[in-house]
Amino acid sequence: MSSTKPSITPSPNGPYMVKDLQTLQNSKGEQLETQPTLALCRCGGSKKKPFCDGTHAKIGFSDKKEEGRTGDRRHDYMGKAVTIHDNRGICAHAGLCSNGLSAVFQLEHEPWIDPDAARAEEIIAIVKRCPSGALSYSVDGEEQRDQDREPAVTVSKNGPYLVTGGPELVDVGRGEGASTEHFTLCRCGASKNKPFCDGSHWSSRFEDEKN
Repeated sequence: MSSTKPSITPSPNGPYMVKDLQTLQNSKGEQLETQPTLALCRCGGSKKKPFCDGTHAKIGFSDKKEEGRTGDRRHDYMGKAVTIHDNRGICAHAGLCSNGLSAVFQLEHEPWIDPDAARAEEIIAIVKRCPSGALSYSVDGEEQRDQDREPAVTVSKNGPYLVTGGPELVDVGRGEGASTEHFTLCRCGASKNKPFCDGSHWSSRFEDEKN
């Protein structure tokens, strides 16, 4: 195993150039072939997903952030036992929080997070499942944001790249309170907050049958 820290560089209007990554897997848990340098598709059009086949140049893919994206701002929801931190601007809308603990994460309510609606242990377990890093939590004033994991990229089912273990994301600004250990990168090409996923794969009906 290489001792070099993996890196991910979004090339201008092109693929993610990934170096020294040892673990690349799909949503089925299958290990995909790795090389010292990989080019992963982010325009959504490659016929060799998750790998780039040059389609981005043919379709005029743009990596620019778009107007109308959710603002980059973190909110703190203070509870008796745990404080939940949330930045909707970097949320990938995986739904693990609202589906897993709907008493706390209430999509149709304002404020949408009630940190006293479940036991602290339940909240912490759900927050740790957040793939984008939009959610973190504090106990006794000490924030917990990251986990101790080996670097890996998972190609999610019809969704973004799930990055864990802290590969370096080169020359990309981070959202307020964002994790550097785990984050989600758009691979459908439709996100307004590129290179990060904003859930647009749902509305664009992005599909990748192989992975």
